[in-house]
Amino acid sequence: MATNHEIKAQSRHDEGKGASRRLRRAGFVPAVVYGAGQDPQSIQIEHNTILLSARHEWFFSSVLDLNVDGKVQKVLVRDWQKHPFKLQMLHMDFQRINENEALRVSVPLHFLNQESSPAGKTSGVVISHNLNEVEISCLPKNLPEYLEVDLAELKEGDIVHLSQIKLPKGVEIPALSLGEDHDIAVVTANAVREEVDPTPAEGEAAPAAAAAAPAKKDEKK
Repeated sequence: MATNHEIKAQSRHDEGKGASRRLRRAGFVPAVVYGAGQDPQSIQIEHNTILLSARHEWFFSSVLDLNVDGKVQKVLVRDWQKHPFKLQMLHMDFQRINENEALRVSVPLHFLNQESSPAGKTSGVVISHNLNEVEISCLPKNLPEYLEVDLAELKEGDIVHLSQIKLPKGVEIPALSLGEDHDIAVVTANAVREEVDPTPAEGEAAPAAAAAAPAKKDEKK
């Protein structure tokens, strides 16, 4: 189960692009909170708070305790806008959640024991991660920060499908309810065979050709 993470914010009343630019210059990130049958609320968060939190996976996949002026709301990060080249968050969108309603969230996958697996120890075997996150459905109280995929027994030629991921209690993968075609490969372990070049190496053809050619008789004048 996910740990509680609190993000402190303040309400704001200035709207528009000009107000947002002033906030950013003052070291804040403009943001909006919406959902749960309530009116949207404009807020501001210290940029350093966002910058430090955004370094962690939980910030984008966990239920957060958003503390706005002392009032805590349960939210998820639903959208964010980054500066194209600066280390700066420009805007955030948070969605309020109902703790009694299932939500759908994409959570990261953590791959364990890959290097110590039979496939990881076999020369010429390439282990591919076809997915790095997966969408799950669960009540907020059951939301995991990530899912673990144990590759300890992975061998050459093996494929790990969505249905093989061990899920915590109360957690489902909605895609699996759509049929076998949606039980896609998460991890594959395939051998890479080197192709043998049939063309003789440089320097080998000439002596062979010379040996095969008939010797010329000395010409007498």
